[in-house]
Amino acid sequence: MARKTVDFNKSGIEKLPNNRPVVYRIQTESGKTNYVGITKRGRVHERLQEHLPGSKDHVPGSKVQIQQANRVDEARRAELLAISRSKPKYNDQGK
Repeated sequence: MARKTVDFNKSGIEKLPNNRPVVYRIQTESGKTNYVGITKRGRVHERLQEHLPGSKDHVPGSKVQIQQANRVDEARRAELLAISRSKPKYNDQGK
């Protein structure tokens, strides 16, 4: 799976590929993961923008890292594994 890390702002998000489902990690300046999520192909930019300041699902962070998947079910498995390993502060615990 291909990975890419960009600044967590509108211009950084626009640089990300949108052609496959992704697992994304919103990270602090020091690299700690604040949130892990997935999104479907064609909705990567919109979903990440929902986490920017002033949005309904705001999550603080300075970087976003994506990992592309071939299918949504593959992304879900990777998301669950990432959540169980890093226990991000902004993910609902016990999910």
